[in-house]
Amino acid sequence: AVLAGQDARAVALPTYAFQRRRYWFDGGATRSVPRSEGRSDWVQRIRAHAAAVLGHAAAGDVDSTLTFKALGFDSATSVELRNRLVADTGLSLPASVLFDHPTPKALARHVRGLLDGGSDLAPETSADRMPATEDEPIAIVAMGCRLPGGIRTPEELWGLLSGGGDTVSAFPTDRGWDLDNLYDPDPEQHGTTYARSGSFLYDAGDFDPGFFGISPREAVAMDPQQRLLLEASWEALERAGIDPETLRERDGGVFVGIMQQEYGPGLHRAPESVDGYLLTGTSCSVASGRIAYVLGLRGQAVTVDTACSSSLVALHLAVQALRAGECSFALAGGATVMAEPGIFVEFSR
Repeated sequence: AVLAGQDARAVALPTYAFQRRRYWFDGGATRSVPRSEGRSDWVQRIRAHAAAVLGHAAAGDVDSTLTFKALGFDSATSVELRNRLVADTGLSLPASVLFDHPTPKALARHVRGLLDGGSDLAPETSADRMPATEDEPIAIVAMGCRLPGGIRTPEELWGLLSGGGDTVSAFPTDRGWDLDNLYDPDPEQHGTTYARSGSFLYDAGDFDPGFFGISPREAVAMDPQQRLLLEASWEALERAGIDPETLRERDGGVFVGIMQQEYGPGLHRAPESVDGYLLTGTSCSVASGRIAYVLGLRGQAVTVDTACSSSLVALHLAVQALRAGECSFALAGGATVMAEPGIFVEFSR
């Protein structure tokens, strides 16, 4: 769900103001370029440097609104671009500068700010955040969902509830479960479950990694819960009338309720095809951070596990953050996908 304080108004959320943040630089920088150059000039210069590093013919081949990761930068080429900027500006930029300012536009604002006085320049549309209030009314302006019973929209969920529908059905057949030996009607039988039905997302394996700039190898190593959270977050924003690409650098918070599930082999048994991806793909802490990174948000990224109440607690934390003035809008929700049947076996005991 996308949440905002009363002053945001649902129709105004796409241009809602965010906190003016400052990142102080301590490096004894020298300035080798005119301080009067505007941000648009620096966007073009950074695009030109990026094009040279990536082997493109012209600066116009580099989209200034995409993240450097989406543009094709890795750790090595990120350092190469940093080095070119150091030579161009005389600034002592850290190796992590492209990760801290993940788009050419954001990096241009940062560089210009350092040259003009040692701090980031806030985007031209920014304004001071509203003061905190304990009784601020909170609006849920949009939602996205994937639920058992083939439900893909909040309207379909309401139709199921109002019509008294049922989502309980047989175990899924595409998760590699040994269905023939998994069930035993005896509740005391070791290693089996006396249940053989539940509420499942039969299409939990469906995912378009390219849409989110994720490689096929990384997608395989990602817990389906992380994939669903990305999809539902993007969809919730679109249903709110917000272009997700316009949220980069804004102080939106992400609050996710999720439980650790069995997915994939143990890290020490991971096949070579998922080396380097399985840890982040199965870590609950990454679930909220991945959403924040893909959207370019600068607010909180919080993952909480309080078992069955996880999503409710995530919503509670989002409301608290909005009322405290810690963020101007928030994504709050959760996901549960049982990739393995172990939880059925354990609960049967």
